[in-house]
Amino acid sequence: MSRIAREKQYIFEGKQNFQSCHASTIAVLPEGKLVSAWFAGKHEKASDVAIWMSMREGGEWMPPCKVADEEGIAHWNPVLFVYGDSLLLYYKVGHEIVDWFTRVIQSEDGGATWSEPRDLVPGDIGGRGPVRNKPIALANGTILAPSSIERRDEDAPGKEIWEAFVDRSEDGGATWTMSEKVPMALSSYVGTTHWFAKGLIQPTLWTSGGERVHMLLRSTEGSIFRSDSEDGGHTWCEAYPTSLPNNNSGIDAALMSNGLIALIFNPVKGYATDSPRTPLVVRFSKDNGVSWEDEIVLENEPGEYSYPAIVSHGNKLFITYTWKRERIAFWELTLEEQSEEKAAAI
Repeated sequence: MSRIAREKQYIFEGKQNFQSCHASTIAVLPEGKLVSAWFAGKHEKASDVAIWMSMREGGEWMPPCKVADEEGIAHWNPVLFVYGDSLLLYYKVGHEIVDWFTRVIQSEDGGATWSEPRDLVPGDIGGRGPVRNKPIALANGTILAPSSIERRDEDAPGKEIWEAFVDRSEDGGATWTMSEKVPMALSSYVGTTHWFAKGLIQPTLWTSGGERVHMLLRSTEGSIFRSDSEDGGHTWCEAYPTSLPNNNSGIDAALMSNGLIALIFNPVKGYATDSPRTPLVVRFSKDNGVSWEDEIVLENEPGEYSYPAIVSHGNKLFITYTWKRERIAFWELTLEEQSEEKAAAI
């Protein structure tokens, strides 16, 4: 593979107007500027948790500012998405995940000003639209939002079932239609034995052309799962485990212009969130996600490095993630082509 040039920054350092931060998202604006958002407050689920944002200009991140805040209720999981000239910010609002719903705000000036928040799907309870990772747009303009719900298990009080699906919009995000749920061999899952839930959530999407769409999923089963669609995300094959370890932690992937898929995740075998969310690595696939190689380690010290977000822009990858719940870390990775003579000399 090409040589990788790396640059690491923190989006903010020092004392902020919040004690804890998590679940970042990143997008590249049409003019090439970067924008990132995350939720922050006293702690996850606290009523003061709001959505914060920063822009990167001239290689430096601007001081964070609050962009979404409804008094007395927690905000969660912002997702940025560029569609045409519009910048969209989706986020969840609710006291509990099983009861949260999705808001969306829109900017036509690169994030300088925002519309009033609106419900993405009126009457939604449980979460519609992107749950954590960015949507993708198919060649025909259809938007696919990687989605999942965490619902109470009626047969096991105190437990939850996690189910994934895709929300589809054929009118630029004005209205959304829920795909069929991703089939699971749920009776064989052992997540309930080890934790309070079992199933699959927080998919990340890419397309291999036409109506072929693929997802990788966070799981309670010790490995990343995968499902595939041949009809533009309307229906999905039964989810199946990959060889990639996953300790029930967030993942994200990006399809690059050269056909490589970049996946960022914690390669830790386990069943619960109390297993370490370290190291954090990027791996690449040349064969549409069948195999993964060329690992780049971003973090390997003790601590939590989690909920990564990754986008591609030309030969660059832009990455953000939670750094010990204290900061949002940022990486810029550049894939640099080498001549055969130079490569042989290395």
